[in-house]
Amino acid sequence: MTTEAKPPQDDSPPPPLAHFVVPSYAPSHPKDKFAFLKWLVIGVLACFATALVLSLWGHSRWVHGINTRLQALEAVTAAAHPQRYDDEELKNLPPVVRRYLSQALNMYQPIVRGVYMEQTGTMNMSTRTEQWQPFTARQRVATKRPGFVWDASIATPYGITVRVVDAYVAGVGSLQPSLMGLVDLGGAQGTGDIARGELIRYFAESVWYPTALLPSQGVSWKAVDAQTAQATLTDGPRTVTLLFVFNADGLVERISSDQRSALVDGVMVAMPWEVRLSNYQRHSGMLVPQEAEVAWLAPSGPMPYWRGKLEKLDYDMPR
Repeated sequence: MTTEAKPPQDDSPPPPLAHFVVPSYAPSHPKDKFAFLKWLVIGVLACFATALVLSLWGHSRWVHGINTRLQALEAVTAAAHPQRYDDEELKNLPPVVRRYLSQALNMYQPIVRGVYMEQTGTMNMSTRTEQWQPFTARQRVATKRPGFVWDASIATPYGITVRVVDAYVAGVGSLQPSLMGLVDLGGAQGTGDIARGELIRYFAESVWYPTALLPSQGVSWKAVDAQTAQATLTDGPRTVTLLFVFNADGLVERISSDQRSALVDGVMVAMPWEVRLSNYQRHSGMLVPQEAEVAWLAPSGPMPYWRGKLEKLDYDMPR
């Protein structure tokens, strides 16, 4: 009879429960993780707060500058006197001009003293490539003495707004772009090329306040051919001339100038300029274009840089 050997007894204590915990789920420095998250949240909130403060500061700074220009524009605007258009003053004008003004104006139309307008559209942010961005703009115009202040906001793909002011006030022209109203991005101001260019802009935009194109308002007209005429306006020491081209309906289709200068890399460069107009509608009795495209006529071909339409027109017309 044989006796089976018994396996040796293991008297060692059982392993601790911790040995059965999967290492990847074991907590590791939880306090450090919470501290990191806390500072991350604080950092993000601080960035948002800083951006908000800078945005509000930039907006306040920009609005102050615009209001200063508007006050200066009002200060040089002549006192309002009721005045009305009479078609008797069209008698000596070229036939194509007479036809246009007789359509654009009603008999005894009050003479426009000022305009408030709002625009939307797109602007090309580059003089070399196509970089069209959406904009909104507000503009104040005075016709006696000629002047305007254009305040635009241009959206960029990076969520940053570029503000632009274009103005002609008391014979001084200015063009100033700014990043969020905080950082100036070049520009020009003075009584030289920039002033001449801004007066040309005012004159071309007179199709939006067409009583300003009447002889009684200081404009002289000269026929070029059956569909084209030159218009000349003088403000102080400065005289500008534009070429108006009329379509088959007798309305202004195109306006051009060879007296403007484009701002290229911070330098004013002489370059022909053109405006194309379309979609005429009546506002306060006047027939005006709703849409326009503006372009520089470079040697390589037209370079459009502004495409927009009117969203609002309010006239100041003493009666």
